[in-house]
Amino acid sequence: MLNDNWAKLSPSDKLEARFDDWMSAPGIQFANDDVARAYQERAQLFKDAVQLKKPQRVPIHTHAGFYPVNYAGYTAQEVMNDYDKLGKAFKKFNADFRPDALASALYTGSAKIFEPLDLKLYRWAGHGVPANSPYQCVEAEYMLADEYDLLIADPTGYFIRYYLPRIFGALSPWQKLSPLTDLTELPFMGANLVAFGSPDVQQSFEELLEAGRAALEWMKAGGAINAASVASLGLAPLTAGFSKAPFDTLGDTLRGTRAIMLDKFRRPDKVLAACERLVPIAVEVGVRSSDTSRKPAVTVPLHKGADGFMSDADFKKFYWPTLKATILGMVHEGVVPFLFVEGSYNQRLDLIADSDIPKGTTVWMFDKSDMKEVKKKLGGWACFGGNVPVSMLAASKPDEVADYCKRLIDDVAQDGGFILSTGAVLDDATPENLHAMIETARTYGVYK
Repeated sequence: MLNDNWAKLSPSDKLEARFDDWMSAPGIQFANDDVARAYQERAQLFKDAVQLKKPQRVPIHTHAGFYPVNYAGYTAQEVMNDYDKLGKAFKKFNADFRPDALASALYTGSAKIFEPLDLKLYRWAGHGVPANSPYQCVEAEYMLADEYDLLIADPTGYFIRYYLPRIFGALSPWQKLSPLTDLTELPFMGANLVAFGSPDVQQSFEELLEAGRAALEWMKAGGAINAASVASLGLAPLTAGFSKAPFDTLGDTLRGTRAIMLDKFRRPDKVLAACERLVPIAVEVGVRSSDTSRKPAVTVPLHKGADGFMSDADFKKFYWPTLKATILGMVHEGVVPFLFVEGSYNQRLDLIADSDIPKGTTVWMFDKSDMKEVKKKLGGWACFGGNVPVSMLAASKPDEVADYCKRLIDDVAQDGGFILSTGAVLDDATPENLHAMIETARTYGVYK
């Protein structure tokens, strides 16, 4: 899609180019003309919603996590190791429920990748949590308090020599490696490569190669599963790849929640400098994800900016400036940040709405925020969606789910620019309740 003239295009032209490429369904051979038309109609629903138009009806999205696995009668452990079962689970879910946005088989991850590397950052099914459980993050200080300057000076070098050896047991020998930037003069290159000759370092690369082969196998299998559902059902694969808010990169997987919250008081300048250093990295990974997948939207989960995690003053100081810079960087390249706003953002809406982010370029998917307030603040400026509670889909009755969705559509969807979705990742539900949510959008969510 990208060409020599890309840099000369305006952000809006880049966005249109990404949408056009996505709507052409690159690499997909549809089962028949009806399926091809269904794909175009679904893709148009999302394009219209993102650009604040009234689509034919409210588009339907599910943050499908491990629910397709449970629905098919498998365990998480089974599909993380057996791609035939993974395919059966996600093909069945997509065929039976037919949300407008494809439920991706790549979400679950693969135990075959994590096990050779001895991943310590997460527990996954059969490896620290029960066979039928989703994965869980194991927070710890994987970056130490006195290492901010190392991260700021050279993020890639820091990840290679400090962070990765701590989260992957198999890569712990990488702590011996010299910085690759040492390789500048012939007489000294040999000395700086000695560590690569150590048996334990060489073994670590063997483990990494094994994980790499497993990753390629998983990507091919998951990609084929997704393509089969698109080709046979005409579902639209809306997002692929992801990026993060810089503060979340620090807080989620480097410092951990407790440490990052203390750092705001003990070393605020270092936190701010690290967040700013991570902005171009966050932008680049988002743009690269869109380029590689040939999809316009990139998921950006928001974690530690939620109400209750920090004060408004701290949100304005530590979280929002670099998140906004990340959003603007992606928007400049025609990428649609698909912001998964977990928890409540009721206290953040005014600040978000009063920004210079161009209208019709972002999607904000809300979990527990007051959707009437979201409509007041974001309506006419940004596409937004959500927030059907996953607890309701698991424990309520179909009529209650339908009534909730109707009220939500009545309250906030009248003018378009709205996507009906679950508020959080869907791991548990009754089929009847999920059908009620989807059918309500199909029938009640039609624009006249």
